[in-house]
Amino acid sequence: MEEMTQWLPVAVAVLVLLAAAATHLRSSSSRHCAGNTRRTVPVPVPATIEVRDPEAARRMIVDHADTFSDHPAVPFPVDLDAGHPKTTSINSAPYGPLWRALRCNLTAGVLHPSRLAHLAPLQRDAVESLVADLAARGRGGAGRARDEVVAVRDALYTAVFKVVARMCFGDDGIGERDVRAMQRTLREFFHSGVDARRLASSRLARLLHWRQWRYLVGTRGRLAEVFVPAIAARRRRLRRSDGGGVRSYVDTLLDLRVPDDDDDEDGEPSSGSGGSARRRALRDDEMVRLVWEFLGAGTETVVACVEWTLARLVAHPEVQEKLHRELSAGDQRSLQDLPYLRAVILESLRLHPPVPFILRDVVGLPEGAAAAAAAVGKAVALPPRNGAPVRFVFMAEDIGRDPKAWTDAEEFRPERFVGGGEGEDVSPIPGRKQIRMMPFGAGRRHCPGAGLAVIQAKCFVAALVREFEWAPPARGGGGVDHTPTNALFLKVMASPLRARIVPRRS
Repeated sequence: MEEMTQWLPVAVAVLVLLAAAATHLRSSSSRHCAGNTRRTVPVPVPATIEVRDPEAARRMIVDHADTFSDHPAVPFPVDLDAGHPKTTSINSAPYGPLWRALRCNLTAGVLHPSRLAHLAPLQRDAVESLVADLAARGRGGAGRARDEVVAVRDALYTAVFKVVARMCFGDDGIGERDVRAMQRTLREFFHSGVDARRLASSRLARLLHWRQWRYLVGTRGRLAEVFVPAIAARRRRLRRSDGGGVRSYVDTLLDLRVPDDDDDEDGEPSSGSGGSARRRALRDDEMVRLVWEFLGAGTETVVACVEWTLARLVAHPEVQEKLHRELSAGDQRSLQDLPYLRAVILESLRLHPPVPFILRDVVGLPEGAAAAAAAVGKAVALPPRNGAPVRFVFMAEDIGRDPKAWTDAEEFRPERFVGGGEGEDVSPIPGRKQIRMMPFGAGRRHCPGAGLAVIQAKCFVAALVREFEWAPPARGGGGVDHTPTNALFLKVMASPLRARIVPRRS
């Protein structure tokens, strides 16, 4: 009894602190949601089924596309829209007229091959800056060796982000200071996923770490602070311009008119309001959501792919040398026509898909249960959920490493993708008949930026291998840690790549 009496004040103090934290958390959430009655809350996770069999995945995503076409409406562990008007992105929009309008605007207005031709100057500037940055780090200062160990990720991220940001806001529509602010804010957001999942799963964790939870609750406000002024500046610039020049992604969003309700069936983007379907312009907060989706996906996936590829080339110097010989051949072929460069990138994507799993929510069971059960077959069991959503998680990494589809599936062997190899006809986006890898998803909702991501990865890998020899950080070999870790939506190297770089030119 005496011991209990001694600990009683401590227990009371802890309870008082927890109560104070809970009160502060509620008040801070209310401030972030001023004028609204809702508060930011964790997003519940529905019943989940993992799919690792490639044929089962194909039957669901392709043959039963009508059932398996909806992504999670709230992919982040925290509902950033709570207490605010609802926003959506291309990734989270339900399959229907709005999704078609948003996706068609992106693919036709920004990602069409004719428009990607304008990428070259942006890539050239970014590559030159990246090479100069890494060369300076490799020299390590006056009197230092010319093959210092460098960390690649931060410099690479900056270079890729500059390209994507200028595609988004226009080459003349954004300054270096704005680019840095956007980059910093987005990196903080995308790398907060681990904390978000941990805190969203436990009320006690949210009380004990209320400052971190409050920071997550304020994510939407911080994104708006950065992007709304940039969008407004672009709007003013367009009003003063004559309409010439290369159109940016924000330009297309400012002109886009989307269905105002679900009555529209054609879903095509239009700059006018003719026809019987009601259409409207996008709100600023909706454009913010689409902009950070474009910037984040366009940067994070490329950085992850390039870093994994360089890590593999460090561990396989014979592959690196073969690639360098192709890049140094002296012919005038473009990077898109170099077969071994393509093979290296595809092999890296097969083993390390930037997004290691693809999500589909089947809503309204048991209405969709018949199609779902037929598609799943014997690969997985479909539990009855009495009409509740079921989330299917297609394990892209496991599918790409399926030993039934690939010889020595765990080995890094780019030769499998060159002429005569087992993957000669395989592309990053699988067709209707077979899925052997799906680094950017599959079916009607595959990533619309897959082509751009591959172009960017080829560009940066080619430049870095052409300019530098990449060697393990420890002389004599070894030292590259290929252990992966999950970020928000990505699987990245747990330890950022560190390598010795030796300039190939004097």
